[in-house]
Amino acid sequence: MSDKNPSETKIVPFQRVAVVGAGAWGTALAQCASWAGRDVVLWARRESVVEAINTRHENPESLPGVALAPEIRATSDLGTALARAEMVLLVIPSQCLREVSRQMVPMLAHRPPVVLCAKGVEFGTGALMTEVASQELPGCPLAVLSGPNFAVEVARGLPTATTVATADESVGPRLVASLRTSAFRPYLSDDLIGAEVGGAVKNVLAIACGIAQGRALGENARAALITRGLVEVGRLGAALGGRPETVMGLAGLGDLTLTCSSEQSRNMAFGIAIGRGQRQPDILADHHGVVEGVVNAASVTALAQLHGIEMPICEAVNHILDEGADIDRVIRQLLERPLKIETIGAQQRSPSVDQNNDALRDSLL
Repeated sequence: MSDKNPSETKIVPFQRVAVVGAGAWGTALAQCASWAGRDVVLWARRESVVEAINTRHENPESLPGVALAPEIRATSDLGTALARAEMVLLVIPSQCLREVSRQMVPMLAHRPPVVLCAKGVEFGTGALMTEVASQELPGCPLAVLSGPNFAVEVARGLPTATTVATADESVGPRLVASLRTSAFRPYLSDDLIGAEVGGAVKNVLAIACGIAQGRALGENARAALITRGLVEVGRLGAALGGRPETVMGLAGLGDLTLTCSSEQSRNMAFGIAIGRGQRQPDILADHHGVVEGVVNAASVTALAQLHGIEMPICEAVNHILDEGADIDRVIRQLLERPLKIETIGAQQRSPSVDQNNDALRDSLL
């Protein structure tokens, strides 16, 4: 991809934007697109949400207290939302992507670009969101939007950077230009896989960090989980064809750091409650919005096992959530794992290095 900065060239933005999904993130992106000067239609399932957005210019269910741009129009009719769309932001839970995409097919005969804003791996198939969308929305250019983005901050116009990844060089600069505002700064990439893996895995790692906080394990433990979690993101990303620089960018390190550092993250807040001994069904019943990491703990772990990738932190979260394993026992098992050389390429080094590593481990245990 060219090193030319798309923001410095004369790019014609897409003017008519459909946002499918009126949760917190969908509403925030609709707000952002409207501020960028786009004609925005926001699709919501519930009439109560549509009425609140159209008449009171707010979404009290997902973004209470945030005033929305009065130019945003909401509808519960998916066909109406998509009819004239030049660009579609698909902002729904990852496990609903296939179903909603199938509903959209007859409404997208004009094949506009579709930006996937869900973060996850499909349960049962191990498919990334781009794989699901390419199967269900053939002919539509695809992009992935992922980064360190809390919806409420975006909706309030606070400074934010994100990644927009697409393999279509003719579409990418227009997508970026369509969303950029004085506060929202999208960076263009062509590594869809890297951006997707970072977004999917970080939700599981945020639950791990939450569990550590709920168990009062300290800031050292959280820092270790973030750092070693980043290695797990890199391992899976590399196995699927993603690039290392994406792991170290906004969709990787950036998103991971944010999600694992604040209780604004639904996944981290969920993990804290688990760490404090609350029951999973009770926590989920109290949550407004989907906690993506719960399902993705199982789907990410299964995908890693399919590719022979070691992801012990994600596996530990899955043991706790899906198998009901004792939290303290799982933590001990993580801490008792064999010591290793930290260098990322250690597994590719000479046998003598591995022997020295074994000797070091033996001397320390």
